[in-house]
Amino acid sequence: MKKIGFIGTGIMGAAMAGHLMDAGYELSVYNRTKSKADGLVARGAKWCDTPGACAKGQDIVITMVGYPKDVESIYLGEDGILANLASGAYAVDMTTSSPLLAERIYEEAAKRGIYAVDAPVTGGDSGAKAATLTILVGGDKASFDALKPVFDVMGKTVVYEGTAGAGQKTKMCNQIAIAGALAGACEAFAYARASGLDIKAVFDSISTGAAGSFQMSNVVQKGLLGDFAPGFMLKHFVKDLTISEETGKAYGAMMPVLEQVLKEAKELESEGQGNKGTQALLHYYCK
Repeated sequence: MKKIGFIGTGIMGAAMAGHLMDAGYELSVYNRTKSKADGLVARGAKWCDTPGACAKGQDIVITMVGYPKDVESIYLGEDGILANLASGAYAVDMTTSSPLLAERIYEEAAKRGIYAVDAPVTGGDSGAKAATLTILVGGDKASFDALKPVFDVMGKTVVYEGTAGAGQKTKMCNQIAIAGALAGACEAFAYARASGLDIKAVFDSISTGAAGSFQMSNVVQKGLLGDFAPGFMLKHFVKDLTISEETGKAYGAMMPVLEQVLKEAKELESEGQGNKGTQALLHYYCK
């Protein structure tokens, strides 16, 4: 399997696609904003005018787009991926999207003899650039085994999570855990600030002990230093938590912490902070 169609060449997608080119795969690319694929095209990737054209004749199609509605349109649309991908090929959605949609795509693909997997990632743009992503894969085990060499090019930790939708469900677990850790760290420093403590001294005291976390040391610390540039945009966090809330209700899970953090993030997004990093959640607690 050497021919790959890659759809979605934003900050993360472009880096991931670049690693595939470095590994010798023959790439065709599509992105809604063509200029974001210019670097890959300059390196030898073939530009395609539509998602369907990017799927035609490929061994594998990989997607890294924005929202579940984008995934649904690209895969299930009249001239979408499934309508153009040949029987026996693989469809790999690496977008963080709905588990229910992943199951639907798997079922529709199977009717056409196409092997679909959901493979969302963690690690952000830095992980994409360094090829150190964690890739969470749902679908048939045989498909996972066949695609493992491709995943290994883009990520450092590649885990088979189970049947269709399991990758997306695991990604939701990741985002739910982040929500609590992020909010907890923000709340701790809101308390520190309100009570008159030295913020740096508090950070140095608690960030390496039992209260420490990746969110505290790598996200909240940036906000405490006045840096709200996105490693992961707040608006995308809202998207992920919304999927978590909606599917969690469908599964009967109780998630009061998630619901509260989602409410806070939505409020900040409505105030125009959606393009900031998730450390902007500090603004909810420290107004």
